[in-house]
Amino acid sequence: MSRSSSDRQAVPAKSGKTQAGKTQTGQLQHDAVWQDADWRRSLRRRLLHWFSQNARDLPWRRDTTLYRVWVSEIMCQQTQVATVIPYFERFLDAFPDIASLAAAEEQKLLGLWEGLGYYRRARSMHAAAKKIMEQHGGEFPESFEEVIDLPGVGRYTAGAILSISRQAKLPILEGNTQRVFSRWVALRGAAPVEPPATRLLWEIAETLLPRKRAGDFNQAAMELGALVCTPKQPACDICPVNGLCAAQARGLTAEIPGKLSKIKYVDRTEFALVIAQAIGDEDRQFLVRQIPAGGRWEGLWDFPRLTEDALASADQAADQLSRELGVSVSAGSRLTVMKHAVTRYRISLQVHEATLGDDGEPPPAPWKYCSLAEIEQLPMSVTGRQIAQMLGS
Repeated sequence: MSRSSSDRQAVPAKSGKTQAGKTQTGQLQHDAVWQDADWRRSLRRRLLHWFSQNARDLPWRRDTTLYRVWVSEIMCQQTQVATVIPYFERFLDAFPDIASLAAAEEQKLLGLWEGLGYYRRARSMHAAAKKIMEQHGGEFPESFEEVIDLPGVGRYTAGAILSISRQAKLPILEGNTQRVFSRWVALRGAAPVEPPATRLLWEIAETLLPRKRAGDFNQAAMELGALVCTPKQPACDICPVNGLCAAQARGLTAEIPGKLSKIKYVDRTEFALVIAQAIGDEDRQFLVRQIPAGGRWEGLWDFPRLTEDALASADQAADQLSRELGVSVSAGSRLTVMKHAVTRYRISLQVHEATLGDDGEPPPAPWKYCSLAEIEQLPMSVTGRQIAQMLGS
């Protein structure tokens, strides 16, 4: 179950009746069952009962303090829950409260985040913790307006934090609930992420909330999307709201929520150069640097990697690095090729050995030589870590 932040504001949908049980807004079509009080009561009762019997045992559900729920919600954005669990537990061991997070060194924070990706989330949390210390006396705020004002927090995240921790009657809309609500009302005519559909789904999310246990309802809807109402081949036969779902009744579960916008990836070749110097008879150190502000993986450490321009060969990469270091660089044999994706790019990372000439000064700061043991203690990107592990094998 991964989650994404949503817009901070929602505009109520303007719907007009077209025929009994259906409404239409522009090209949108959906069943109006959600406007029926009896339907809502039945759905809430079934869903909450199912959740009480089937909720996963997640560490942030055992103790739903505002701080713990906030950390979990930020980590779960764009990341699967199974991946998040060990990171969450290590993070809470290192930073058990807002004060310790606010006082953390960024390198330690990024090291604990390594592998989760989307590192801006970690920096936003760091900034938010500092703001809470400065403006809220170290206590996590409890008003929606103050929570949404924190760095890295949008409407969905603020609603999730307050509803789960305080049972506040606040709607949420993220990947799983977009799909679940769309199927419940047989939403057609636009993908859930398109503005007209999003506005309608926020209205539905708010209308569905019970007076009590709003946080439990929100979690139950997300859990249903993660475990039962999955994107492909939903398990309708075991769904607790089977019989109330308009998409299931109309045989539309395979078509709803429809095509979501997909990233159009661009193929790209990049080069990383491994430059070593011998220490003693057997040990080696490798040239690395901390990536400066504005660079990809800002604040992490990496081997020399050429990412800014399209380069055709390792020799071209070596020439470009030569200009940056002020000393000649010669590319050597290829060590490996790594495939990975960054934003809209599908990258083939060509990793080559390289050597420095003796025609210039040693590489200037922030470049430095580190042993593999020292590199092990530095926060790195996933592929940077993989290069280090390859060198140590």
